[in-house]
Amino acid sequence: MRSLVVGEWEDGAIADATLRVISAASERGVPVDVLTFSPAMANAAACINGVGRVLLASDDIPNPETLAALLQHIASDYSMIYASHRTAGRAALPRAAALTGNAFVADITRVVTAQRFVRGLYAGSVVATIESTSATLFATIRTSSFTPACATGGAALIVALDAITPFTATVLTDRQASAQDGRDLSSARVVVAGGRGLASKENMDTLGVLARNMGAALGASRAAVDAGYAPNAAQVGQTGKTVAPELYLAFGISGAIQHLAGMKDSQIIVAVNKDPDAPIFSVADYGIVGDLFDVMGELDAHARATGDVT
Repeated sequence: MRSLVVGEWEDGAIADATLRVISAASERGVPVDVLTFSPAMANAAACINGVGRVLLASDDIPNPETLAALLQHIASDYSMIYASHRTAGRAALPRAAALTGNAFVADITRVVTAQRFVRGLYAGSVVATIESTSATLFATIRTSSFTPACATGGAALIVALDAITPFTATVLTDRQASAQDGRDLSSARVVVAGGRGLASKENMDTLGVLARNMGAALGASRAAVDAGYAPNAAQVGQTGKTVAPELYLAFGISGAIQHLAGMKDSQIIVAVNKDPDAPIFSVADYGIVGDLFDVMGELDAHARATGDVT
């Protein structure tokens, strides 16, 4: 049996999230197909290393109900159907699982075997290993837990699918991207994040300058977002984005469990906080107890002088 990845298209290219889902799907050791929604998307997907076939469904991104019906139509050809754990996947795949009478697993972080997977529960405080006997398993993938597949080197066959009757009771009237400056938070190699300890939007903006000078993405805790220091798109945590960069720098973040759930899988965590008992230090690889503004200033001066801090 084969695996199918529901593709996503962003800014004229295959989304980084899709490349990461393809990488996760490849770990099962079975052929991987990609579902696409335009000729340009299909041609780009055919070039991805490791992709066996590309399915071309239509020339428009379907709403969740139509996508679920499409997946129902082709599900019997696949032992597993994946999507990233983002809006489209979270909306369509549970519907498709219900329509086909199969199982759905959300937010997979590791592939153990072809039928066994790992996911977090209770804000990441519990790690569950799940084994499925479903004929077709539908699953969303935490993309930050996997490296992206190579976007070149493949030569997959493109197969056009028959059109299905679209679901018209709901209609997409507008699509707006969240405001975000600088590098993409979910796929950044380095993330610089600020919490309530920054005390103002102006100080968060200063941290944003440091992030840009470092070539990093800017993140924020929920407390900082709720205080108006940063936009919602920058929020890291259980109710925000989950990240796993090579380096995570936390400034003025206390370390509530909801925030830790979104960043604890980072390879190296550096925490800066004036409170030596802050919970963030329990997960940090390196901790600095002191004035975060002094540390920010020194890092910024070094980044400006060398163009790098790592």
